Amino acid sequence: MERPVNRSYRLRGARATLAQEMAYERLWPKYGLEPVGVIDPAVIFPDASRRIMEIGTGMGEATAKIVASFVDTGFIAVEVHKPGIGALMNLASANGSENLRIIEEDAHMILSHSIPDGSLDAIHLYFPDPWPKARHWKRRIIQAQFLELIHPKIVDGGYIHIATDWIEYVEWMQRVFSESTLFEGGVIARPEWRPISKFEGQGLRKGHTVTDMKYFKK
Repeated sequence: MERPVNRSYRLRGARATLAQEMAYERLWPKYGLEPVGVIDPAVIFPDASRRIMEIGTGMGEATAKIVASFVDTGFIAVEVHKPGIGALMNLASANGSENLRIIEEDAHMILSHSIPDGSLDAIHLYFPDPWPKARHWKRRIIQAQFLELIHPKIVDGGYIHIATDWIEYVEWMQRVFSESTLFEGGVIARPEWRPISKFEGQGLRKGHTVTDMKYFKK
């Protein structure tokens, strides 16, 4: 498989701590999914009431809390940052979570080649890289092509839930969605169940405004 030329993420602090490395090695057999072949959420979580993909988990603290709060939902997390994967595995294991699987790969690749159509009830995309410089806007994950990619993967009536603390990115995303015929929705109040991660907390302390958006598949 060829990776996309323009990545929608940048790797930061790629060196894992010893605890993260140990968690990765110890817990990958339990939580890890190899990015090969068909990855069918219904097969992985046959008894789940819903199946949700989270794209980009950061260091995993918010994801782990959401997973622990919705034990009847099957979560597939897609992350490229190995330290974050190790940290999330540690937290999920400490919570005794059984409803989480993690794929170490670019989300575009997984959605393009592995996830069956109509297999996801929702996609969570929290605090994606805003790529603030104009010359990097093409790297932002929310693009018309991305909406075309995820639309068939989501069940009828399903949605994508996005959160960001970058106002210019909010305006960008609103424009992309408004120009699309595939989704409808907009800004919503922050759900009480969405925990505030360390990253989000740092932004709030700096005076950033956090915006949640929810767009339903048409």
